[in-house]
Amino acid sequence: MFKARTKNRPEPQVPERTYSSSEVAQVASVSLRQLQWWDERKVVSPRHEGHRRVYGRGEVIEITVIAELRRKGFSLQKIRRVLRFLQREMGKRLAELMQPGSELHLVTDGRSIFLEDHHERIIDILKNARQPMFLVCVSDQARRLSETERKPARIEPGVIAPQVRRARVG
Repeated sequence: MFKARTKNRPEPQVPERTYSSSEVAQVASVSLRQLQWWDERKVVSPRHEGHRRVYGRGEVIEITVIAELRRKGFSLQKIRRVLRFLQREMGKRLAELMQPGSELHLVTDGRSIFLEDHHERIIDILKNARQPMFLVCVSDQARRLSETERKPARIEPGVIAPQVRRARVG
């Protein structure tokens, strides 16, 4: 009698949600040109599909944090230093460091960089700082991205929505 072999098949993986440049620009409140410039300068390099830039969740969160630091007056050089430190010291991207349900904050002056998930330690860092420190809540950036995923697509004014035809049954 023959036995059928059963192969251990890996679970099918759900493909990661990707974002277009226009979606990322809207979430991060930056221009499409700014995203292109950051890609050209290798600040955040998305995947390319033909002429389109395609961003993963981790890249979008990094872009929103970068945009927030730029709005607070950080130079691109200091932002690069922050990102290099995180990737070198932590071995991970910002989005990978977040635990479900936790609050992750990036506190930096451009030289010193702290990633904290305890409010008491954040307050201590700010109190003991010798120069201005800037705080970006990475968890808020991730939540903002999640909120945009849940919103239904907007119909722009002047765009004609497709008509739904109803058929009469019997």
